[in-house]
Order: sequence, then C-alpha cells, then structure tokens
Amino acid sequence: MEGDFPPHRLTEPMQSGSAVPDGLCWVSVLSCLLLACSYVGSLYVWRSELPRDHPTVIKRRFTSVLVVSGLSPLFVWAWRELTAVRTSASLLALMGIRFEGIIPAIVFPLLLTMVLFLGPLMQLAIDCPWTFTDGVKVALDPCFWSLCLSDMRWLRNQVVAPLTEELVFRACMLPMLVPCAGPATAIFTCPLFFGVGESGFRQCEVDRPPRISDSDALPAHFHHVIELLRFRQGTLAGIFLSAVFQFSYTAVFGAYTAFIFLRTGHLVGPVLCHSFCNYMGFPAISTALEHPQRLTILSSYLLGVVLFLFFLFPFTDPSLYGFPTPVCTLASSTSSLCFS
Repeated sequence: MEGDFPPHRLTEPMQSGSAVPDGLCWVSVLSCLLLACSYVGSLYVWRSELPRDHPTVIKRRFTSVLVVSGLSPLFVWAWRELTAVRTSASLLALMGIRFEGIIPAIVFPLLLTMVLFLGPLMQLAIDCPWTFTDGVKVALDPCFWSLCLSDMRWLRNQVVAPLTEELVFRACMLPMLVPCAGPATAIFTCPLFFGVGESGFRQCEVDRPPRISDSDALPAHFHHVIELLRFRQGTLAGIFLSAVFQFSYTAVFGAYTAFIFLRTGHLVGPVLCHSFCNYMGFPAISTALEHPQRLTILSSYLLGVVLFLFFLFPFTDPSLYGFPTPVCTLASSTSSLCFS
C-alpha cells in the first residue's frame, strides 16, 4: 500500500519501510508529557483565593495558556530535530495550519458533529420561544456579539479553550505520536495527555450540562474535585461521580477530535467541533425522556447517531482535504485511517 502515497510526500521511515528508530517513542512520549505539563503548569503560576469563574482568574489564565500555546510549535520543532524525522510537509502543515482543503475542513467536521447532536438540537428548537427569523436577526446583531466578546466565560468556553487545547493536544502531539505509535494508537493515546494537561481552568456551571472543556482526566479531575470541595459546591460522592462521568465523556471526545485531525489534516475542524460541543454540553437525555414531545426528540437522537456513523468516514475522507494529509505522512507504516 505504500505505493498509494506520492513518493515526495513520504517520510524517510515510510520510504525505506524500516522499523521505528530506537528511542523515538521515548522522545515522543516525553515531549508530549513535557508539553502537557507546561500547559497545566502555566495555570498554577497565578495564586488566588478567587474561584475559577471570576473574571480576574479567567484573564490571568488566558495569558498563561496563550503564551504556552504560542510556544508549543517549538516543542514539535525540537522533537523533529532530536529524532531526525523528515517529511516534505512544513512544520505548520504538520500542525494542521494550511490552506489546501480549508473550506471542507471548516464545513464537514462541524456538520458531522451537528448531525450527532441532532436530538439535542431538535429539543432546543422545540423549546426555544424564538422563530428561525428571530434567531437569524440575533446572530446578525453586532450588539449580541459585543456582549459575547465582553463575557469572559463565553470567551473561555467558545474561543480560548477550544483553540489552545486543540493546538496543544492535537496539532502538536499527534505529529509526535504518529511516527511512534501509528495513527490508530495515537488517536486513543492523545486523550491521555489531554487529561494530564487539561487543567480544568473552565468550570461547569450549575444550570448547564458538562462541557468538553470542563476537565479531562484523573489529574485534572482531582484538581477540579479539590476546588469544588474547597468552595463547598456539592457533596463528596456527587463531586466524584461527576468527575468520573466527565472524564469518560471528554476522553471519548478527545479521541474523536484526534480522528478528525488525522483524517483532515486541519486544526480548524477540531477547534470548531470543540467550541460547538462546549456550547451544547452533554445531551440532556433525562429531560428528553420527560418531554411532552419525547417521541420526536428521542427519534431525532437515534437518527442523529445512525447518520453520524453513516457519514463519519465520507465526511472525513482525506481526498477532500489534500491526500495524504501531512500528519499521515509521518506514519512508519500505512494505516487504513489515512485512506478513503
């Protein structure tokens, strides 16, 4: 199957068919771990007795993660220099920052995610007092966007968290993991580093379902649990059950956005999907079961899942985004995930 890749797009290991170089995996794993710890460590620079939703705390953490995210490409560059992995793709292209296939990368991954959320979207449409025309008017109103951009929590959940997390934990880590672990294993390894580094600098609000960016794995959730206990926001059992639930939910999502990044070779798709899922939160299935129009809503849930599985591979077909995607050229052996 190596012949399916243009020779000029192959890395040296792919061209020669050789095994993974000695020490590559250690360097890759340690680089990812160092990057994850740098991300979370930057958030502990600021010491404050204020809760995480306080605007002052949010602004300080914006500064931290934006600095680390801006420096994160240096980790990939240093990794490439240390391992001598070579590819014709530029550093930015490996990180999913490129123009080839940009329009499909903006449209199809987000559309695919919206299909998965067909049930919650249907429930939202039924319960919303606005008409479609009202919604369009609000979306086009500059005052609406001015209010959003002045809301620190909105900026955190919809802009800064999706952008910085996808840049650091997908765009920077997948290029380092794929040559060592292979595309399939790298997809499921990424959420583990996402969990180590995901600091939980966003906190779930009481009246909303958990978001993707609320917290992501054991170290992050432990920190999240400590803060909830510190501010007495719930019982011990309830807090720990919530942490386990959010860990499972966000770990699956991390693998999903890694899959999108690998198949499309673009950063923009995972960022938009992350932002959308943060807005939607976890589907309120219990509410749907008690809804007056539950048959319609539950049918939409089921239809959404079926359509999602049906369109998962067609909507992420690498041929739509420039085949092969840059990150796939780093694989030491071919993988079906990198093909149509």
